[in-house]
Parts: sequence; C-alpha cells; structure tokens
Amino acid sequence: MKVQREEGGIVTLTEEGITQIKDSPLFNEGLRPTSKEEHHWSAYNFASLWIGMCICLPAYSLAAGLISLGMNWVQAIITIILGNLIVLIPILLNSHAGTKFGIPYPVFARIWFGSKGTHIPSLARGLIGAGWFGINCWFGGAAIDTLLSSMSGWSSIPGHLGISFILFWGLNVWVAYRGPEAIRRMEFWAAPTLIVLSIALLIWAVTSAGGWGPMLSAPSKLTSTGEFLKIFFPSLTGAIAFWATMALNIPDFCRYAKSQKAQIVGQSIALPTTMGFFSFIGIAVTSATVLIFGEAIWDPAAVLAKFSPLAIFFGTIGIVLATLTTNVAANIVAPARAIENLWPRKMTFAKGAIIAGVVSLLFQPWYILENFGNYIFGWLGTYAALLGPIDGIAIADYWLVRKRRIHLIELYQTNGRYHYNSGFNQKAIWALIAGILVPFICRLIPGLQFVWDNAWTVGLFVSAFLYTWLMRDDSSRLGIEEYRKITATGFVRNA
Repeated sequence: MKVQREEGGIVTLTEEGITQIKDSPLFNEGLRPTSKEEHHWSAYNFASLWIGMCICLPAYSLAAGLISLGMNWVQAIITIILGNLIVLIPILLNSHAGTKFGIPYPVFARIWFGSKGTHIPSLARGLIGAGWFGINCWFGGAAIDTLLSSMSGWSSIPGHLGISFILFWGLNVWVAYRGPEAIRRMEFWAAPTLIVLSIALLIWAVTSAGGWGPMLSAPSKLTSTGEFLKIFFPSLTGAIAFWATMALNIPDFCRYAKSQKAQIVGQSIALPTTMGFFSFIGIAVTSATVLIFGEAIWDPAAVLAKFSPLAIFFGTIGIVLATLTTNVAANIVAPARAIENLWPRKMTFAKGAIIAGVVSLLFQPWYILENFGNYIFGWLGTYAALLGPIDGIAIADYWLVRKRRIHLIELYQTNGRYHYNSGFNQKAIWALIAGILVPFICRLIPGLQFVWDNAWTVGLFVSAFLYTWLMRDDSSRLGIEEYRKITATGFVRNA
C-alpha cells in the first residue's frame, strides 16, 4: 500500500497514510508531516528568517567581545565568518530531511534515538533554546530600561531594570504564542527594516570616529601565534556554537520549504553574509567607542545610553525588533516543540511556548552576560560540547545509514521500526556519550586542552563515526525496494 508520495523531491502522506496515524499517541497537528500546500516558503522567506535572526544583540556582542579579548577587527571577522561557514554545512545537511519529509525536529530525532529516546536530543536543544531566549530578553529589557531612564524618572524606581526585563520577556512570550506562521510574516517585514537600521548605526560610527582609518587601526593585543591560537580556537567554537542550535532544529522551518533549492539558496546567501556584515558593525562601533568615549563599550544598551533621547527612541525600536525576530524564531520554536513532543495528545505549541518562557528565567541570563568569560567560554563553549555529537548522529543517520529513505508512518507508531528497544536506540545513546566524553576527558589532560577548545567539531566526528559503525546492519534501515513499495511517485488518487 502506498502510504506516502514523492513529488518534486517532497514526500507527503497519502490519505491512507494520514488515516493510519491520526489516532496515534505520537501524533498531533503540530508534529505531523506537512502537506503539499504547506510547502510554500520561498528562498526570500529563508533569507529573511536568517537576516532577522543574525541581526541580534548576542551577535553584536560576540563580535565586539572578540575585540575585548585582544583580537583586531580582521582577526575577529575572519573567526566569525569561518565559524558560520562551518556550521552552515550541518544546517544544510539537516535541512534536506526537513524539506523532503516535512517533519519537525523532535519527530526527526525519533529516527535516530527512538520514539522515547527522542526526548534526549529534543530537550537538550530545547533547554539551550530557553537559555538563549532569556539572554535575548535581558538584552532587550536593558535597552528598554535605557530608553525609559533617559526620558523620565524611571531610574529612581527600585528594580527598574528587572521590571523592564520582565515586560520585554512577556512581549516575547506573547509573540511566540501566536505560532510559526506569525513568525514568518514578522520576519518578512522585519528583515529590510533591520538592514536599514544597521547601516545607519555603521554610518554614525564612521562619521563620529573620523573615518575608517582611526576606527579600525587598533592593533591586535595577541602578539604571538601561541597567544592568538589560545583565543582563536575557543572563539571559533563559540562562533560555531552560536548557530549549532539551529543546525539541529532547522527542520522545524525547512518542513515548509517549496523545494530544496529554495532553502539552500536562501540560507547559503543570508547566513554567512548577514553574520559577517552585522559582526563588522559590532566591531566597528565598539572600535569607534574607544576613540569617541575613551573605552571599548561592547554592550549595545550602554552605547545607546550615550545618545540623545530621540536617537535612543529609534535605537530602542531597532533593538526590540532585532531581539523579537531572533528570539521567537531561533529560541522558542525548539523548546516549544520539545515540550509538545512530550505529550502530543495534550500539549500544543502555544502551551509549550509559555512553559519554555518560564524555564528561560531559570538560566539567570544576567549572570551569563556578566562578563565575556561566562558568555564565550562558559555558555557557548559548554553547550557546543553537547550539540556537536547530536549533530553528528543526525547527519550520519540520514545521509549514511538511511541514505535519505524514511518511512513516515512508522515515525508515529509506538511499535514501529523506529521504536527500537522500549523506545530507545541504545546505539545512538552510546555514540552520544562517546562524543561528549572524548573532549571532556581531553580537557582534564595536560596538553590536550585544544581538543576541548574544538569540542563541537571533535564531538561531531566521534559520534558520527561510531554511530555509523554501530548502525551498519540495523534492522530499522529502509531498503530501496521497500521504500518504493510504500512511496508513490507523482499524484496518486487512491493507491
């Protein structure tokens, strides 16, 4: 029986297929495969998604933070662009699965971890997303606090910064509550607005600093190759980890792509160019603050406080818009879907978004952003060691083990081929543990710190290799003849 059809490289369920899974405890409207009509995101939609996400305060602060760690502007830009080109590879590899089969990340993870084991990578990604959600809300709340303090007696109110943070956090949760399609519409209009505001900020930096020369003339404080590499590798890992989260749950968005070409073109153009462009703005503005104010100011809200009330007003609008477009797309979808996947028949995306917002407060973003040691080496470096192995397993499973063949119906069956042993694929768990342990153990061994500094990359390859070897003869794999038996080609009325 044909339970799925492939048309133009997109696989959707037939009517028979939908009938077989609609009453499954692993099925709901948010987790089901997308229909043919729902595959409507164009290359512009993906480009605007990444423009909206890349133009954000953490990206600004990451770039500026590399300057404060001793790099010059060329070293910092190269580090960030290189990191984004590296992470673009797993993003595109995992995007293929989401586009072809129309499934969200938690369902995609069922293939490699099992119907219950999926909660391990889903919640890992979701918790990190919740942490990022809190960080972005703190940035936006600080900007709003700066605006209110400059125009009234707001600063005399006890706990004014905390109040601003909670108000902005509430706005983000409310927007996220409205769902992924509302996110797409917001990104469509926000992307060009953010580009204009970013260029305006760059023009201010150039004119106020007296041109490009003085602004970017500061030499590197890292005077030897050894000093540079000591900062470069953990910083590169931080740049990779910045979007390693999206490398995992990118199927949540690519499941709506019109075609593989649409998602590849949109993402490949927008991600590295926008991160490079906005990183340069962060570096240029921070360098300009040294000349203008006598100190390097890496906090955008602190820079904003130096302006006139009118400029602060427009700057705050830009910060709020930049934070919203990043937060609701990059940081709330994954935890909301992970929570929804825990109880598919009882939980919805909207409820998951609210719960994720509450969890974000537990990460204490004010502590993570207290200094750049916490931000780059603590926050980014540590979760990179967790996400790298999961990325490796996801890529190896889809491209090397399954060879891009999936049985959609059995993803929603509690006793199907992807249920494994009691709902857990032990081989994936062992591969994950190995990918995490190798960098961590090397961190404790003198002379092997560089392995930990590249934890994302090392973990990815260790887990991918071990998982591929362990799964080489696994019975859950779908052969090409079996795939043809269940998959119709083109339009089928009643096969």
